[in-house]
Amino acid sequence: MRKPTNYSILVFLAGALLSFPLAAQDPYAAPDDSWISISGEVETVSPDVFTLDYGDGMITVEMDDGDRDADAYKLLKGDKVTVYGVIDDDLFETRSIEASSVYVENLNTYFFASAVDEEDMFVTFTTPIVVSELIVQGTVTNVGFDQFSIDTGTREITVETDDLAYNPLDDEGYQQISEGDVVRVTGEIEADFMMGRVVSADTVVTLRKGS
Repeated sequence: MRKPTNYSILVFLAGALLSFPLAAQDPYAAPDDSWISISGEVETVSPDVFTLDYGDGMITVEMDDGDRDADAYKLLKGDKVTVYGVIDDDLFETRSIEASSVYVENLNTYFFASAVDEEDMFVTFTTPIVVSELIVQGTVTNVGFDQFSIDTGTREITVETDDLAYNPLDDEGYQQISEGDVVRVTGEIEADFMMGRVVSADTVVTLRKGS
């Protein structure tokens, strides 16, 4: 009988590891005042507070002084969101998450808490790495019919939106990109006959609306 090679053993182990589901972060197991990133669906909504169904239970999410109020977007039951924030487990209060930001999937938009909140710290947002995919972030400097330009701080880049399922540059829907907005774009570099190299967008996320 032929002995298994090191390669076949590695393949077997990799397959075995991938067969187990990835463990989600448990907000009830995390220490008080620790940072957490957790995704799920909005279950109930009230002013500055909503309940998140993260699959294995419910957790209250507080977003004090956030930019969801006034004429901003109101969360709805069933919205898929990712919450970044701090575990708040005060002695006489129910455990909750004090959100620093909430990403709403169907809007491709982040909503941030006020800069005066106690959770005002630098947070790094991470996304899965996709080979051959480019990620750029910057301030929108010009908006056209199906393309816009962003200033990344080192150069200006033209972004085309033709391949998106919607047009974030028109006046329909929640995401309406304007000059001064800060956005993150994922996509691929393509050659344009008139403009040279451009980014063909796969996703456009609004990080902050311009003033």
